[in-house]
Amino acid sequence: MRRGAPRHLRRVLGVPALYSAGYGNVGSSIYYALGIVVLVALGAAPIALFAAGILFVFTALTYSEGATMYPEAGGSASFARHGFNEHVGFVAGWALLLSYIVTISISAFTISPYLGFFWEPLKTDPMLGTVVSIGIVLFLMIINIIGVRETAFVNIGAAVLDVLVQVLIITIGVILILSPGVIAFSISNLLGNMFGEGNFPALGNLVFGIALAALAYTGVETVSQMSEETRLPQIRVPRAMVLMMGTVLFLFTGISLVGLSALSPHTLATEWARDPVAGIASAFPYEVLRNIFEPLVAILAATILLIATNAGLMGVSRLAFSMGSYRQLPSIFNRVHRRFRTPYVAIIVFTGVAILILVPGLLTGDIVSIFANLGGLYTFGSLLSFAFAHAAIIALRIKRPDLKRPFRLRLNITIRGRDIPVTALIGFAATVAIWLVIVVEQEFSRYAGFGWMAFGLAAYIGWRWWSENHPRAGETS
Repeated sequence: MRRGAPRHLRRVLGVPALYSAGYGNVGSSIYYALGIVVLVALGAAPIALFAAGILFVFTALTYSEGATMYPEAGGSASFARHGFNEHVGFVAGWALLLSYIVTISISAFTISPYLGFFWEPLKTDPMLGTVVSIGIVLFLMIINIIGVRETAFVNIGAAVLDVLVQVLIITIGVILILSPGVIAFSISNLLGNMFGEGNFPALGNLVFGIALAALAYTGVETVSQMSEETRLPQIRVPRAMVLMMGTVLFLFTGISLVGLSALSPHTLATEWARDPVAGIASAFPYEVLRNIFEPLVAILAATILLIATNAGLMGVSRLAFSMGSYRQLPSIFNRVHRRFRTPYVAIIVFTGVAILILVPGLLTGDIVSIFANLGGLYTFGSLLSFAFAHAAIIALRIKRPDLKRPFRLRLNITIRGRDIPVTALIGFAATVAIWLVIVVEQEFSRYAGFGWMAFGLAAYIGWRWWSENHPRAGETS
């Protein structure tokens, strides 16, 4: 049960604000996800991204039903708490916390190579790039403690500009592909880079690539988290989800195809692993195009990734605050700053964890491996929280069939008198399967992910025992 008097956030957001915040999180991932996917799936990266996109559609639909039933901060943690109990809700929330933390790390980690267009050491010097990334995270931590937030106007403007630039890149790429005089961008070059000898992966790598491609779509939680601040969430949340789904599926597929028409998968996976969209801009055959798009992509990517980093920081602090309200985390995470009225303890603690994840960049020059490890760990937490979201929606259909559902998933099958959504069933099965691939294939994600979950469960059990035996420990400070 939630501590104290109910807390309600102001309902001021509409579809543009929801879409821009969601796209700022999901859309920003193309600036690094393409590189991570190509590392494993090589020329089959567009196939992997499209396959993962189908899962994203099912997941977004599940979140639409859940967020309109329970328009409150918490996302999958909230769904799991209502669908099962507060203990399962904690596990889902703890996995989601990991996702947000790695969002902070990987988004900040990717800003430096894009800014390397203006100063090359930011791209080529691993230690300098990591120091800059840590500095960005610390700067945003201070901003979030003070309470200064990027406005909805800035989010919307950046999202619109980003969509326009990516559509332009895709359009120019298609024109070049269809132009007989251009060798680099051509259908034969695209087919060779996708299916040529040494470019198409083995089946195991393709499956692993699909698993990693889920990284590109893991910001769907953002819209659900903001449903508590949305006017008429039962209408606006599904609309924002549908708009975001259509945008990212088109852009991610288009960008990956254009990228492989310009650069070989091996070049994308090495020289441009951390900044693949910059690699596409640099491959344009005409100097005038390069002069326009190289600096534009560098500035826009850094801006979108900065917003995504801040969105992760805001998300993790908001989720920790919500979990603290339901006694799923110690009351200290529920504490707000006397002057700034922000959850400063949650902000500081989880910023520290995000920085800790970045520290290996100071100790090794193998920046590509660190990058791939971050992507795998991000997917570990996100897919686990997605699985809980699907399972919770199915459980609520069984336990509470008469519950009001402003947005109800179609295409149901009847089991023992209960309508079970097929998309949630497929989404759950696919999410668990892909999560298992990550666990089996990537050692770092396996140990770090399970270590995070084990630490959280041990701390949760200890905290609940302490709070039950020391009632004052459960009071909000």
